[in-house]
Amino acid sequence: MHKQPHRNLNIHEFQSMEVFKKYNIPAPAGGVATTPEEAMAVAKSLPGPDFVVKAQVLSGGRGKGKFSPNGFQGGVHLVNSVEAAGTMASNMIGQNLVTKQSGAGGKPCYKVFVGERMYFRRETYFAILMDRESQGPVMVASPAGGMNIEEVAAETPHLIFKEAIDIRTGPTEDAVKRLATACGFDSDSTMNQAADTMKKLYDLFIKSDCTLVEINPLAESNDGQVVCADAKLNFDDNAEYRQKEIFAYRDSSQEDVREVEAAGYGLNYIGLDGSIGCLVNGAGLAMATMDAIKLYGGSPANFLDMGGGANKTQVTQAFGLLNQDPQVKSILVNIFGGIMRCDIIAAGMIEAAKELNIKKPIIIRLEGTKVDEALKLVEESGLGLLPAGDLGEAASRAVSVTEIVDLAKNSGLDVSFQVA
Repeated sequence: MHKQPHRNLNIHEFQSMEVFKKYNIPAPAGGVATTPEEAMAVAKSLPGPDFVVKAQVLSGGRGKGKFSPNGFQGGVHLVNSVEAAGTMASNMIGQNLVTKQSGAGGKPCYKVFVGERMYFRRETYFAILMDRESQGPVMVASPAGGMNIEEVAAETPHLIFKEAIDIRTGPTEDAVKRLATACGFDSDSTMNQAADTMKKLYDLFIKSDCTLVEINPLAESNDGQVVCADAKLNFDDNAEYRQKEIFAYRDSSQEDVREVEAAGYGLNYIGLDGSIGCLVNGAGLAMATMDAIKLYGGSPANFLDMGGGANKTQVTQAFGLLNQDPQVKSILVNIFGGIMRCDIIAAGMIEAAKELNIKKPIIIRLEGTKVDEALKLVEESGLGLLPAGDLGEAASRAVSVTEIVDLAKNSGLDVSFQVA
């Protein structure tokens, strides 16, 4: 199953709670800790004697995850003393949490959130996201909170309620009250609290350029208080220029190291789980290249868009990323020379391939201005570069060459496609 590309900032739960304070959104008291001692100090400052300790890892399914290498089970735990909060933190901090969404290696846990333990009589689900069908924001709610919402939607779709929002006016009072009532907030007090919280969450969604606000659960405590007991906030990367305070929350330790490195060189890179590296200029062309690879039975290892005006440094860094990635077994270069001439691009790629001493097979498809001159450079380069006449041929050759590499590896042979 392919990891889905994404371009939305995801922040930790404790950071979401900090954002909530600015919008007066009700949430449990708590604080972040980076050591067991800090976890105990946070617990001492909270109403006790019970607390919840949550691993701060950007992955869904934390509660059912497992830490590596110590094997500790679960990234969310209830404890009944200050000392237990410290012990729990020591089991989590410094470990990798492996969940169904994190990948096999998991994600590092450097912090925990220690919060007050609240007792709930009702747990509901609430989210706001952009909806293609209604072409605007949509609020989604369910009385089946605290559960996997995908399972709820699949097994009991009648428990999912939606309200499309006119982005020009925001949610109406009737809309949020309908959702609050559908979720089971049955007294005037809790229904009004839930409706007010939904409006505040929408205010956050719009003003902070969110792509997702998800609260699971939006809960009612035993004493009738409605709180956001957990939170997932995503933000549009295109809004970074006007959301600098929020984007300062970015935790690169939770991101693919390849994506972080690529961003430093102005490259648009998203890691996938295939074996054919893609190096393309243009987002649309990159998507078409990945589709072609899939059509011919292969699997792309990445989305990599150098942009129309890539320079030699960017070309070299792009090749470097693919060359050092152990899962990449061949590299497909698909370039359209429009803004930049093909011969200039080819010269840069040849120089980069020599400089990096790339041993992986490179399939090149070039089209556009000065393409004949570019192909001549490729032919005369002295490198084992494999030209292709069109995208279909390039994708087919990339898949075939990758299969050869796999066969050779399985047979214990060392295959080099570079003629230095």
